[in-house]
Amino acid sequence: MNVLDSIKSVLFGVAIGDALGVPVEFKSRNYLRQNPVKDFIGFGTHNQPEGTFSDDSSLTFCLAEALTRDFNLQTIGNNFLNWAYNAYWTATDEVFDIGIATGKAIENLAKGVNPEKAGGTGKNDNGNGSLMRISPLVFYVCKMPIKDRYEIVKKVSSITHRHIRSVISCFYYIEFMIELLNGSELLDTYKKLKKEIPQFLKKLSIVQSEIDCFERLLQHDIYELPEKEIKSGGYVLDTLEAGIWCLLTTNSFKDAVLKAVNLGDDTDTTGCVTGGIAGLFYGWKNIPDKWIKKLSRKKDIESLAERLNDKIL
Repeated sequence: MNVLDSIKSVLFGVAIGDALGVPVEFKSRNYLRQNPVKDFIGFGTHNQPEGTFSDDSSLTFCLAEALTRDFNLQTIGNNFLNWAYNAYWTATDEVFDIGIATGKAIENLAKGVNPEKAGGTGKNDNGNGSLMRISPLVFYVCKMPIKDRYEIVKKVSSITHRHIRSVISCFYYIEFMIELLNGSELLDTYKKLKKEIPQFLKKLSIVQSEIDCFERLLQHDIYELPEKEIKSGGYVLDTLEAGIWCLLTTNSFKDAVLKAVNLGDDTDTTGCVTGGIAGLFYGWKNIPDKWIKKLSRKKDIESLAERLNDKIL
């Protein structure tokens, strides 16, 4: 895959996973066992037409848009403000969903708080709002040394989520994507990160209890867990685990995102996080064309991918 196809696969992967989940957000796993999502559907939870993506993709596109220019946290923050108050990069000119922590951070940005300090730092501020939008950053940091990658990920996460658990979750996700971008296989990547991530975090003197929160990813084989042990709510670590689990227990982009959405609860974000990384791994040509065609703002997303590609090159 060339770089442009990689960028398209991530941006469309995020938006497709998101759009599949939007109509059934908050539906239980039991409900979805009886009524599984198999394709785009319309309306449902947020009463939106089929192919509509949510804040997850909008904020992803806001970040990607900022990265088409020189890297600047204020530019990213301004794009988030433009989304919240002017419906920038929304699917249908309407903001119909916003996370609590993200909403508070945007209020801070509007008051002029430095973007790097806008996000919450409490343990209860570990929703999945920075993880869901972080994927485009892989194309900016992929050739940097690991310490620089971590610092950039930390800054970008901190705009809405500053707690170390959210930062590590975003960092793990980006590191996984970098390995895939470099052509590694899934299990090889998973095993490599089990060694490298803990070693790196210990060098940063991060408190061990926070590293231990990632035990199921870093010390065990999460893909061996049954579905009942995978949570799919709004907690950042649950979303990260669910995304990696869906990726490692399926064999196609389609199966990965549908498995993610049908876990229930925070369906759009689990679909989004799974879709970004599955899109990168399986590639642009393996994302179902019928979903690409039905997605809101398809041409705008293609244009964004092209502009991000031009900046990287």
